Amino acid sequence: MSSIYSDAPPPTPVLRHTLAVIVDNEPGVLARIAGLFSGRGYNIESLTVSETQHEKHLSRITIVTAGTAAVIVQIKAQLSRLVPVHRVTDLTVESDAVERELVLLKVVGQGEQRLEALRLAQAFGARTVDATLKSFVFELTGSSDEVSRFIELMTECGLAEVSRTGIAALSRGADAL
Repeated sequence: MSSIYSDAPPPTPVLRHTLAVIVDNEPGVLARIAGLFSGRGYNIESLTVSETQHEKHLSRITIVTAGTAAVIVQIKAQLSRLVPVHRVTDLTVESDAVERELVLLKVVGQGEQRLEALRLAQAFGARTVDATLKSFVFELTGSSDEVSRFIELMTECGLAEVSRTGIAALSRGADAL
């Protein structure tokens, strides 16, 4: 007797993609892009925005999203059609990108817990940016995986608060957007 699943195609893999979007720096652009994602049920895992060319009034939006290959193609096509968008680059596909994230992390504790937090911060290369007798604020820049590991370990040391910036990414090599 055969299984009911024997003829089913394998599931389509969901992949994480980092998109760099060059847009006009004007009011409402970010809302339009976020509306495109929410209106079609796409999720934004990370979003960073900043003006990058003041003279030309251009901003760079870095979006981390996930989907099947077909969904990613659709997202890029729909982003490209928005009027204030100048260019959409899939850094995951078009280049070997350098990605970094910044986290500020507050740990509250005393005694051995406090010493362990300092040891872990040193092991990860985190900087202490604030210290009181009962708490520390650490700053760490690294890959998202490294940041997540640091947060997970600090949970055992009295993690009280976390603020993550989201992904900043650039393609490797001499080519620029």
